[in-house]
Amino acid sequence: MTAEDVFTEHRGLLFSIAYEITGSVADSEDVLQDSFMRWAGTDRAAVDNPRAYAAQIVTRQALNSLRSARRRREEYVGPWLPEPVLTVPDASGAIELAESVSLAMLLVLETLSPLERAVFVMREVFGFDHARIAETVDRREDTVRQIAHRAREHVRARRRRFTPAGEEANRVVVEFLAAATTGNVDTLLQLLAPDVVYIADGGGKATAARVPVIGAARVARLFGGLVRHPLPDMRIEAVPVGSMPGLLVYSGEKLDLVLQFEIDNDLITGVYVVRNPDKLAHLGAHPGAAGAI
Repeated sequence: MTAEDVFTEHRGLLFSIAYEITGSVADSEDVLQDSFMRWAGTDRAAVDNPRAYAAQIVTRQALNSLRSARRRREEYVGPWLPEPVLTVPDASGAIELAESVSLAMLLVLETLSPLERAVFVMREVFGFDHARIAETVDRREDTVRQIAHRAREHVRARRRRFTPAGEEANRVVVEFLAAATTGNVDTLLQLLAPDVVYIADGGGKATAARVPVIGAARVARLFGGLVRHPLPDMRIEAVPVGSMPGLLVYSGEKLDLVLQFEIDNDLITGVYVVRNPDKLAHLGAHPGAAGAI
């Protein structure tokens, strides 16, 4: 196999590794490009497992990228959320992932150190053995086992329950959207958990709440603004985003924002909104991913 063949065959896996470590589509694409150049210069005759070796290179590059990104995020305006990734099969503009990626998990992974995150992703998500991980992150195997255990317990303690995109979750989102676009506050309150959290990422480049909005009444009032102040020529599409039910909201042909919904026991427990145009650029115009609502 040529160098290009390996990266083409395993691109879904390699992109997933990079994305779960960095939380950024743009950074993941850069990681894959840099990793391919390193892979192309490798003596591949000495590589016994091209898939695992390519994954090692990507993990190292993603870890370096995350460390640099963490420093940049200290100056980020408002809450930071991962770039949304569409998970609709065969949809124009969608990125296929080798593994299911949820925003809920990515937010938990943000609370790990870069090293803990890389070890957790390699071990718990993609099943690499401790020896391979130790070689990748340049640590002793017993140290990697300790890091993996610590990261696993950390994630387990902070992971929130949610219903993945599917008929049940989609029904809740459709009902919520109907209530929000008609100003039916009573129905909104019935669909929102009492402690629901709304987090918006505008990056200082688009209007968005600078702090999380917490509580059903406050979030319901916020969405009531859809009726009072709709976007010009607003169009909404329902589409899974990062394994969670989501909405793409357009103003004319321009994608203005992406929403993801965290749902548990038929109640919305989290609403995550990405409006930073830099984080939506990779989606572009996305016609036909789902029926307009």
